[in-house]
Amino acid sequence: MRFAESMGLRPTPDRVRETLFNWLHGRVAGSRCLDLFAGSGALGLEALSRGAVDVVFVERDTLTARALAERLAEWQAVGARVVCRDARRFLEGAPQSFDIVFLDPPFGGPLLGETAARLHAGGWLVPGGLVYLECAAREGLPPLPVDWQCLRSGRAGEVGYHLFANTPSGALSE
Repeated sequence: MRFAESMGLRPTPDRVRETLFNWLHGRVAGSRCLDLFAGSGALGLEALSRGAVDVVFVERDTLTARALAERLAEWQAVGARVVCRDARRFLEGAPQSFDIVFLDPPFGGPLLGETAARLHAGGWLVPGGLVYLECAAREGLPPLPVDWQCLRSGRAGEVGYHLFANTPSGALSE
């Protein structure tokens, strides 16, 4: 999907996206996904194309959210909804249950740790639900909820990417 360079988006690199969806093999079809800090929506769109039944795209920038919504309408995407709101404010609302959450905030600053804590505390993930995290590789991951178990990690240049499972009481349901 094309967006104006002036929008300042940093879509997940193709190679990383391919690796992620190989990791998610068998878990996307029929799932409910949340694409926080959606930007171009590349991760949520990939999930839709692989059989996710519901994807909520949360993007605070009005122009970016509008462009994403227009693209989804052009493609007649079923099961997709764009919410134009700050991710932290979105997570203050009534929780919904998601199987997979894509968490790729702008690099630097406290957003990754804050948002991960809100996801966990707010009950947004089903037990055994998966969380994909992206961060600047040189920064590393912030402290994350103790119930989150790291399943996979990788690095592509300056991007660190990780897949976690929400494992309350240490139980991982597959």
